[in-house]
Amino acid sequence: MAMAGSAGSSGKVVIRNIGLMLSGDIDRPILDADTVVVDDGVIVAVGRAKDCDTDGPARVIDAKGTALAPGLIDSHVHPVFGDWTPRQNQLGWIESCLHGGVTTMVSAGEVHLPGRPKDVLGVKALAITAQRAFDGMRAAGVGGGVKVLAGAPVLEKGMVESDFAELAAAGVKLLGEIGLGSVKAGDEAARMVGWARRHGIQSTIHTGGPSIPGSGLIDEQVVLEADADVIGHINGGHTALSYKAVCTLCEKSSRAMEIVHNGNERIAILTARHAIELKCPHRVILGTDAPAGSGVQPLGILRLVALISGMADIPAEICFGFATGNTARMRGLAQGLVEVGRPADFVFLDRAQHSAGRDLLDSVRLGDIPGVGMVMIDGIVRCQRSRNTPPAVEVPAIVA
Repeated sequence: MAMAGSAGSSGKVVIRNIGLMLSGDIDRPILDADTVVVDDGVIVAVGRAKDCDTDGPARVIDAKGTALAPGLIDSHVHPVFGDWTPRQNQLGWIESCLHGGVTTMVSAGEVHLPGRPKDVLGVKALAITAQRAFDGMRAAGVGGGVKVLAGAPVLEKGMVESDFAELAAAGVKLLGEIGLGSVKAGDEAARMVGWARRHGIQSTIHTGGPSIPGSGLIDEQVVLEADADVIGHINGGHTALSYKAVCTLCEKSSRAMEIVHNGNERIAILTARHAIELKCPHRVILGTDAPAGSGVQPLGILRLVALISGMADIPAEICFGFATGNTARMRGLAQGLVEVGRPADFVFLDRAQHSAGRDLLDSVRLGDIPGVGMVMIDGIVRCQRSRNTPPAVEVPAIVA
């Protein structure tokens, strides 16, 4: 169920009886801790109960032995306005993803807006409006309070450096997926990526075959020449490059390698394995690329975690890090890690009822999606037992 009254400050919150604490940091994925203390939406203590100041809380959460992880981050979404997508004419898709443990979404461009402007002035106006609208939407509690980082202009011919300076000054921090607009050549994209980077704007590039009629192929040579900060859906969105081409990107680029749900699953698995072989797992981040032609997948990030762990034979705690701490670092986000000073965005997980796995991590390693028992954003409970995941064996309780 979604929680009412999601606005305001969390006050002091004590979360006790945590059975497994996943940090989000793949270098130290499991913490020796059973308690988290939050004050006004920020983590102020992580450790054993005896070592934490748990006096005088405004709220107490009994985790009942379940796992606590950072809220999942979807690195690749295509929002438009509000909690509605014209791509599928679906209402409530963002709030539904909250029930899949997602607390933050990063826009790869508001490209599905009917009649999307493609002139330079219109591109800038849409990006600034989307950035403002989604900030305001979260403050109003729409979409379950999920942090949607939007306002990502798609590159169009005719843009000059002053346009990027203007966008940055207005608060725009992302570029839309390069290749979805009229700029498709590597050299032209590289010039604009450089301008964006100079003004503190992060870039993502489409990788693979066309996603919808009107888009086009972006091959490995264009991706390497453009040198965007994130290799968007390296496993295709939906159609992937060859595995040889993907290996070239893994080996010749140092940028983030984004694996998405709405992509080629075989290449997703092979990419994750190759990252481990190359000893660069910190570059792997996860997204859904939703809404898209295949719809919205509220459990898309959880499904990717289970797919990669089960089929690429990567420990589940590492795969959860791909969806949290890795993305946080690659995207420059404060959230995504269980660490003092970070935003208190959490998902509580347990193995699904009747899973063959012994515990949460074993069940995910076997390919099962876990059950979500509660989601918190900025220390505030946004939903309790998920309506979308299979039921968890145990769920946390609000006890005070």
